[in-house]
Amino acid sequence: MIFKLTALLLFAPPLVLAVTGQPAQSQVSSLLTQFGLTADQRTAIDQGRPAAKVLSWGGPSEVFVFGAVYIDAAPAAYLKAVRNVARLGKSPGYLGIGELQANATPADLAGLSLDPDDLKALKNCKEGDCDIQLPTSSIKAFRESVDWKQADPSSQVNELARGMILDLLREYRRGGNAELGEYRDKEHPARVADQFETMVSRSATLPEFLPELRQYLLKFPEATLPGADSFFYWEKVDFGMKPTIRVNHGVIYHAGEGTGDISVVAIKQLYASHYFHTALDVSVCMVDTTKPERRGFYLMTLKSSEQDGLTGVKGSMLRKIVVDKTRGSMETGLTAIKKSLETSGAASERRAQR
Repeated sequence: MIFKLTALLLFAPPLVLAVTGQPAQSQVSSLLTQFGLTADQRTAIDQGRPAAKVLSWGGPSEVFVFGAVYIDAAPAAYLKAVRNVARLGKSPGYLGIGELQANATPADLAGLSLDPDDLKALKNCKEGDCDIQLPTSSIKAFRESVDWKQADPSSQVNELARGMILDLLREYRRGGNAELGEYRDKEHPARVADQFETMVSRSATLPEFLPELRQYLLKFPEATLPGADSFFYWEKVDFGMKPTIRVNHGVIYHAGEGTGDISVVAIKQLYASHYFHTALDVSVCMVDTTKPERRGFYLMTLKSSEQDGLTGVKGSMLRKIVVDKTRGSMETGLTAIKKSLETSGAASERRAQR
């Protein structure tokens, strides 16, 4: 169940904490207040009931949702579950997933394939008019390198797509966000690096909390993050819309000095075949050291994304549906994570007492 929830808690900019050097409970209260949660919501969170809030940051194409819950379990259990990329693939909605090491080859992407609708779309794809998010070079490659006259071009298309993903990762590892390119599937280009930086900058208080993580996300690979576990993976997900292929950069980071006992998980999207131009999810585990009898931690998650199709008259109606579903899935997700971790923790204690 926890792995299903890891899937639900996607897309967000770094969490912010303007108060450092205070007891953890004061930090938690300060953070929840900054995000506009009411006194009743803060009480609910403290009592183990999740609360989520849609934030008014950014423009119509940007979605920001914050949520939190107290969990009576060890943060290490949550971090271990998030890091298990392969097991995440067993969750509902996942059609495929795989970690990609620095020396990854096409064989590591053998489980990745495009759906028939995407194959059909690629056949007629051209710059400014394509049903799949792609840069100009990829649009041209699919048009010119695939023999579309053959009865089943899927093997050729999938082989080319896998190579493109490996090329994207190689270039990103070398040159960072600037190498993520520009989507040219619609009339107006979408430059990923610019949109990502704008999205992260929406909160004026961002530099106050974990500035080293913020710099790492914005300036990788030039910026480093000693002690962090940095990993890459591809996934194919279907949560009721078009099956979407995504490539992600995950970071697990523990910040101790000056910020209390805090662990952070950041999932940064590098590419998505549909919907999301840019996306970032950051979850923070913060231990409450002011109450020794409480063994657990606060899990706080902020999802953010820059999405296609949310502007204009039709887009405004779609946006309402998207943000409502995002907020609802946030609360559902936090509840499931809490239940899974607390159940697993209780089972472990019973085994230890035998």
